[in-house]
Amino acid sequence: MTGSVPRLPLRDELFLLGHNDDTGQPHLHRQALAVGLAGAVLIELVLAGRVVLDSEDRSAGERWVRLYVDRPVGDLIADTALASIRHARTAPPLRTWLREFADDLYERTRAGLVAAGILRHTTHRRLGGLLRAEAYLPTDTRWSVVARARLRYLAAGREQPDNHTAALAGLVAVLNLTSNLYLDDDTTALTGHLRTIAAQHHRPVRDITTAVDAAVGDLATAAYR
Repeated sequence: MTGSVPRLPLRDELFLLGHNDDTGQPHLHRQALAVGLAGAVLIELVLAGRVVLDSEDRSAGERWVRLYVDRPVGDLIADTALASIRHARTAPPLRTWLREFADDLYERTRAGLVAAGILRHTTHRRLGGLLRAEAYLPTDTRWSVVARARLRYLAAGREQPDNHTAALAGLVAVLNLTSNLYLDDDTTALTGHLRTIAAQHHRPVRDITTAVDAAVGDLATAAYR
């Protein structure tokens, strides 16, 4: 089943998994999801050989984002990410880049899904017609169903993880979206399993998902200051 549906960019799959298929409501705070989307964009640029993470220990535990091949990939959001790195005065720290690029990424990702016909904008009246509510709903749930199926097969050991699916597993785990995969497994155990799968692949993927986790934690800390 999973092979018959074209694979969406990693950020688009994460966006869909981050929302309720029936209501369009996000499963987590939009800003936190946007940081995850930024991580997804960066992971795909790393896997495409366009970007590397500087391994020089210039700051304790920090990684730095650098261009490796300055050539567009033909995707508007990904090419905007390349431009943001290219025009930075110095190589940006990973967590800083994630937070800054996430600024309006939720809206840009959603707009791209609408333009592609994967989401549709709907409005309805609430409270006897006094309030107008808006929602963005999938035109076809197959996209999120297939993404969940790949993670299900991964968790059950029925498929070997490729880099894309391993990265999705890691992002789903650090954003605490595991319970929304509609699996019968223990959520805590499944989250740990998905983290382990992600950690066994490219180190930059692991570093980016770790940075997403930390950046989301920064958001939570800032909210209580």
